[in-house]
Amino acid sequence: MLTQTAEYALRAVLTIAADPEGQPVGAARLADTLGIPQNYLSKTLHLLARAGVLESTRGKLGGFRLARPAQRIALVDVVGVFDDVTGRRACLMGRPTCSDHNACAAHARWKGVSEQVAEFFRDTSVADLIADRGKGGRG
Repeated sequence: MLTQTAEYALRAVLTIAADPEGQPVGAARLADTLGIPQNYLSKTLHLLARAGVLESTRGKLGGFRLARPAQRIALVDVVGVFDDVTGRRACLMGRPTCSDHNACAAHARWKGVSEQVAEFFRDTSVADLIADRGKGGRG
């Protein structure tokens, strides 16, 4: 469902958010922990910093940390930098125009699902997923 970059971004943000100390995490350590190529992850982290999700600090003790509390970062803030998860949907049948008035065979079913997906990304925070992970959720 998500591009690889958006998945990496979400995994990185969740890992950063899970640190109880809130200390900056270096891109190299994060890449090693997550098994993600360091250069690729570094570019992703910098894009998240430009989007206001993360803040970065240079230097020996530098790295990345959340720019605001985890409960104030919706998943759409993270993955939306890389993927459109806002509910604007492409036609599953590949039609250039697909609407309630000019619907393809999958339109009615896909419309409801895509709206639920958009709602999930809008209404779920990073803190929600961290809390779910602590309750034995997978991730």
